[in-house]
Amino acid sequence: MTALEDRRSSAEADGTATSSGLYTYDLAPTKREGRRWGAYNVFTLWANDVHSLGNYAFAIGLFALGLNVWGILAAFALASVLLFLLLTLSGFMGHKTGVPFPVMSRIAFGIKGAKIPAAVRGIVAIAWFGIQTYLASAVLSTLLVAMFPDLARLDTNSLLGQSTLGWITFLVLWAVQVVIVSYGMQMIRRYMAFAAPTTLLTMCALAVWMFVRADGSISLSVDDPLTGGAMWLQILQAAALWVVIYGTFVLNFCDFTRSARSRGSIVRGNVIGIPVNMLFFAVIVAVLSGAQFSLDGRVITSPTDIVRSVPNMLLLAVASLALIALTVAVNLLANFVAPIYALVDLFPRRLDFRSAGLVSAVLGLVITPWNLYNSPVVVNYFLGGLGALLGPLFGVIMADYWLLRKSRVNVPALYTEDAGAEYHYRRGYNPRAVAAFVPSAAIAVVVALVPFFHAAAGFSWFIGAILGAALYAVVADRAAPVRDVDGEAIAVAAE
Repeated sequence: MTALEDRRSSAEADGTATSSGLYTYDLAPTKREGRRWGAYNVFTLWANDVHSLGNYAFAIGLFALGLNVWGILAAFALASVLLFLLLTLSGFMGHKTGVPFPVMSRIAFGIKGAKIPAAVRGIVAIAWFGIQTYLASAVLSTLLVAMFPDLARLDTNSLLGQSTLGWITFLVLWAVQVVIVSYGMQMIRRYMAFAAPTTLLTMCALAVWMFVRADGSISLSVDDPLTGGAMWLQILQAAALWVVIYGTFVLNFCDFTRSARSRGSIVRGNVIGIPVNMLFFAVIVAVLSGAQFSLDGRVITSPTDIVRSVPNMLLLAVASLALIALTVAVNLLANFVAPIYALVDLFPRRLDFRSAGLVSAVLGLVITPWNLYNSPVVVNYFLGGLGALLGPLFGVIMADYWLLRKSRVNVPALYTEDAGAEYHYRRGYNPRAVAAFVPSAAIAVVVALVPFFHAAAGFSWFIGAILGAALYAVVADRAAPVRDVDGEAIAVAAE
């Protein structure tokens, strides 16, 4: 008899019959004893994720839109406070229960209804996994051509929208990520620990180099900066959009904090990783964009624009490889783990962590992500529409956990198909959660995509989250009994 079967038998002896369609090694709660994620590991999540190429492009874009340096700092200060609160609440859920996001969703949506939020989160993540891999491969292709000019001939043809060199670099980075994930969460944790200091040192060195190039003088704004009400509206929109960027992460942060040693480690890691790290990020953005504008009046679009101008080939290679390592780290965190757990939840009898990782990677390849990225219609409407659904999901789940249940969870009941169990609801679906989610999601999508609501589009995640939470608070069943039972009897070792 395997260890997993031992735990299942133990649970059945205690009166809770776990189902093989709901309970697997990868979906099982983690034992409290042996959890290894400390404050530094939580910090490395943000040290890698905050400093992604996409985030730099977004932040530097604020400078181009006319927001001055102080406005950028104010926007990120506001966003970091909001994110710290949201991510800490979300992280506490993972630490208490020890379960990944697809299982956490069963609390509010039911043992079958939880597949809805898991699938939405997984689809968004798979698309962005492919896109981020493509962006990293473009940096690698540029580096290889700079080092070996003859390779430029491999970058002139097109096969399914990608050159031969582009295919080679994409597949290399694709394979690297598959190998890392195949060793499980422990290897991801180790990679984060390596990539975080590399990222921070590289970006800091790049900012110092630009500051010296500009003779210690940086422009605090473009020639015609925003002022008054227009400036403050841009600050609020920028802060809201920054939170939206992490709308995916606040949902499945429990995938990582289920291995956290304590609540204190989550708080300490979040304090350094979010407010402190994000303001450090904003300062680097201010230096990079302000120094470049001071030099030639040009607004850069990404740190890669500066990296390409590094005159020394060795330094160019080091900076490029650091950006690639960073992008891989971001991908593993935000776009690989979530679809793995979603696929395991959808096909528990056929997939485990490793095989689900391979399926996720293959899907991220066959969608030809470079074509998605180069299509504004797909990115804005398909991915933007799916992204708008994340706010209402977050609102319903958080309202159920914190407002209705007050963090009391019967963990073993999350793994049983017993019709009388706490999270079976009606045939496995909680109609009240669905009733709160559908209208709030519809409104969030309309606000995000309909041009008439363009001014409020940046706030669509918040609108959806608040509506979802409020509606669920109104329609939720408060008469149902709520029990607080830990999952130690069916728990597995944390990685």
